[in-house]
Amino acid sequence: MSDKPILYPGTHAEQSPHKAAVIMAESGETLTYGALDTYANRLARLYQWLGLKPGEHVAYCLENRLECPAVQWGAHYAGLYYTFISTRLTGAEAAYIVEDCEAQVLVVSAKTAPSIVESVRALARPPQIYSLDPVPGIKLFDDALSAFDGSPVRDSLEGSEMLYSSGTTGRPKGVKPALTGLPLGSTAVIAGLMQRGFGVGAESIYFSPSPYYHAAPMKWGQGMTILGGTLVMAERFEAESALKAIERYRVTHSQWVPTMFQRMLALPESVRTRYDLSSQKVAVHAGAPCAVPTKHEMIRWWGPVLAEFYSCTESIGSTMIDSKTWLERPGTVGRAILGELHIVDEDGEECAPGEDGLVYFANGPRFSYHKDPAKTAEAYNEQGWATVGDIGHLDADGFLFLTDRKNNMIISGGVNVYPQETENVLVTHPKVFDVAVIGTPHSDFGEEVRAVVQLEPGVEGSAALVEELVAFCRAQLSPIKCPRVIDFVDSLPREPNGKLLKRLLRDEYRARLA
Repeated sequence: MSDKPILYPGTHAEQSPHKAAVIMAESGETLTYGALDTYANRLARLYQWLGLKPGEHVAYCLENRLECPAVQWGAHYAGLYYTFISTRLTGAEAAYIVEDCEAQVLVVSAKTAPSIVESVRALARPPQIYSLDPVPGIKLFDDALSAFDGSPVRDSLEGSEMLYSSGTTGRPKGVKPALTGLPLGSTAVIAGLMQRGFGVGAESIYFSPSPYYHAAPMKWGQGMTILGGTLVMAERFEAESALKAIERYRVTHSQWVPTMFQRMLALPESVRTRYDLSSQKVAVHAGAPCAVPTKHEMIRWWGPVLAEFYSCTESIGSTMIDSKTWLERPGTVGRAILGELHIVDEDGEECAPGEDGLVYFANGPRFSYHKDPAKTAEAYNEQGWATVGDIGHLDADGFLFLTDRKNNMIISGGVNVYPQETENVLVTHPKVFDVAVIGTPHSDFGEEVRAVVQLEPGVEGSAALVEELVAFCRAQLSPIKCPRVIDFVDSLPREPNGKLLKRLLRDEYRARLA
């Protein structure tokens, strides 16, 4: 018999029902542990009444709001799979996910309903649709919930998220973990990593400025309510508002992507020093490689509280690094804390230290792509190691350095160019606000390296500035890695969490240059 504690919101509701489980950063609107547990139980009962059985599916398309963790836990209490859909998708893209995951219920809001409901209703087998807000023609979720009490649901089994890959090549694929079949509160992998790796506990205040539909905000938000801490969620990221939230709520832990660091570093010095950030113990960043100069600046500003982890939607493994160790090895994303790292070349052989290859994890959690056994098989090699297509190398001590995504690679004149390195240089130029480097068609080279640059406010693009940026890049990198062409744009396509949508840029340029 395991002596592991059973942890989920109901555990904390019994001990501290009035403690804040979730707070909206801007408004201060609060959901206590007692209210969170009651809501989740009522929702689980609604799903049971609707006939959903453990292992079946529901979907949510919601902006960041207080109910996000509550509807997540309701599905989890019911032993269901649940998928949060990006609010930035078109109706057709969202409907594809709803149909692919076979959701029997879709929950929307007044903000998201107009963009997706019509497309979802046009499906051959549309789900039941509810809205958290009054929307004409859609059933109100609260009306459905009101028929059920919030007492604990007997014999609840663990549910699970089912996230969708970003679809950098083709349509997104559902990443489907196996359900454990264990009682509610028995498994908490992410919460355990948060506890052991970052010191998260019941007294922690965790700030999340990213969209809840992304993997890390959703999993870490759930982890906080497993461990009994408080999740402070922003409606959206805004640089000064984030600093204000850290001071207001005495935030101890937080999670960011590198673009957010760049936005905060761009604030005037008078704004950056206005807020008391001394409560911070750990500021985690992930989601994309962070330029070395950017991370140096953040550590100088916030102190050695930065911690980085590398993982993926498929959760095949992860690494971690703290500030002190990173300063000794700038650029690393750490050593494996889940799974075992291997770097493999194009022939399937392991690479020597310092040699780039595909990043594989051995002995990590297994997964499958929903309805796509061929893609699942492609992710695993003969040894059973798994990869998601990232390129990197290990040093002699087993620290991982990421180079780029395989599908971002540019082949110019027969030479492989990984654009992340070029982006990390160009973004440090004082006139550059944001940058994406992509390969575009070229008659002689096959592809040429092109930089798409968003300039700092007030800076005008010019031929002279193109020459300046190319020279700046060539002073630090081989010419083959530097752009032959630079375009200036008003903005780059990024997710609200800062993730660069290179596929959209590549598609745009290929269509334009065809």
